Amino acid sequence: MMGNALVWFRNDLRIHDQEALASACNQNERVLAAYFFDPRHYQVTEYGFKKTGKFRARFLIESIHELKKNLEKLNINLMIFEAEPEEKIPELVSKFEISDIYFQKEWTSEEKEVEDSLKDRLENVQFHSYFQQFLFHPEDLAYDDYQEIPEVFTEFRKKQEKQSKVRELFPVPEARQEKNMDSEKTEIPGLKELGLEEFEQDERTAFPFQGGEEQAKKRVKEYFWTSRNLLEYKKTRNGLIGEEYSSKLSAWLANGSISPRYIYHEVKKFENKIRSNESTYWLIFELIWRDYFKYMSLKHGNDFFKLGGIKKKKLDWNNDKESLDRWIDGETKEAFVNANMKEIAATGFMSNRGRQNVNSFWAKELKQDWRIGAAYFESLLIDYDVHSNWGNWMYNSGVGNDPRDRKFNIKSQANRYDADNEYQDLWLKN
Repeated sequence: MMGNALVWFRNDLRIHDQEALASACNQNERVLAAYFFDPRHYQVTEYGFKKTGKFRARFLIESIHELKKNLEKLNINLMIFEAEPEEKIPELVSKFEISDIYFQKEWTSEEKEVEDSLKDRLENVQFHSYFQQFLFHPEDLAYDDYQEIPEVFTEFRKKQEKQSKVRELFPVPEARQEKNMDSEKTEIPGLKELGLEEFEQDERTAFPFQGGEEQAKKRVKEYFWTSRNLLEYKKTRNGLIGEEYSSKLSAWLANGSISPRYIYHEVKKFENKIRSNESTYWLIFELIWRDYFKYMSLKHGNDFFKLGGIKKKKLDWNNDKESLDRWIDGETKEAFVNANMKEIAATGFMSNRGRQNVNSFWAKELKQDWRIGAAYFESLLIDYDVHSNWGNWMYNSGVGNDPRDRKFNIKSQANRYDADNEYQDLWLKN
C-alpha cells in the first residue's frame, strides 16, 4: 500500500464505475477527495457568454451534493474549493502529505494546461490518470492509432461493434476506516457565490431533473424498468415536449454522474430480461455517437474549436450582432427556430431535433460564425459536453463529420415534427 492519495474529481462525479477512485482506494491507506469550482469556468468567454451559466451550474451543484454524500458512506471527505486546481492542490499536497494524485484523463487544451501546470509544480508526486468517460476504452479500439479513426461515423460504428467489447464496471470501493475522514471542512457554493442568479424552474421544461449519481440511476430505473419507455425510444426520440420522449441521460453523462458503460450494461440486462428491439439498440447507437465525438477531438485536437473545423474548410462566415440578438431572442423569420431558442433560454435544454435545426439555420441560412452558436450552447445547456457540443456544431455547420453536408429545410422539419403546432404554441404564445 502507498501513502496518502488525493482523488481529484473533474467530470466524473460518481463512485460507481470510477477507476480513479477504485485505484486510489486499492493502492493507498488514506484517501482524500477534492472538487474545484474553477473561477475560469464562470467567466465570460471571447464570444461574450458565460462559460457556465445558471442552468448547468445548479445541476452541477446538485451533483456535488450527491457525490459528497456518497463519498461519506465510504468514509471519504470531499473537499470543495472555489479555486484553480493547479493553485490549490499543491497546498493540499503539502498539508496532507499527499504522495499520489488520481484523476480522469482529459485531452482538450484548457484541461491539459491545468494538468500540465500542476505537474510542473509537483515534481515529487505520482500522477495516475484514467480514461473513464468512454463506452469503448481507448485500449480496446478497433484501431491501432487515433489517426486511423475514419471521418465517417458509420465506418467507425460498424468496426467497433464487430471488433470491440465494452468493459465490465468497476465496483464501488469498500468503506475506509473512519479515521480516514479527517481533512479540511469546506462548503459547497451556491449560484450567487459563483456569480450567477437564482431562478425558478420553468414549468414547461422537458428536463425537470436534478443532478447527481442517485438521480441518474433513478432515471435509468424509471425510463428502462418502470415505464419501459426504452422500448419506444427510436420512435419517440425526435419528440419536443415533455420528459419522456427521450432518455434525458445526457446531462448526467456530461458531468460524469453516470458512466456510459453503466447505461450500456443496463440496456443489456433489459434486453435479456424483457426484450431487445430497434429502440434498445438505438440507445447504444447514441452512446457510440457520443464516443465518436470524443475520439474525433482526440484525433484532431484544437481544430475542434477553429473556424474551418476538422475539415479546415475556408467558407465565408458573418459575425452580425443584430442577427445574433434575433436568433437568441427567438425573433427570426422561422417560428420553429424561435420556439427552440426560447426553450433553451428559459430552461437550459433543447431537444436533439431542435438543436440540429437552430444550428443549421444559424450556420447555413444566416451563415454566421458557427463557433458563436456553439459557445452560446456551451453557456446555457445543462447537458453541455465539450466533445458532443462542438462536434455536433461542426457536423451541422458543414465543417465536421457530415459526409453529405446537409442543410435543414426548417419549414419541412416543423411540419414533420410539430405538425399541429403544439410545441411552437407552447413556447411562442406565452
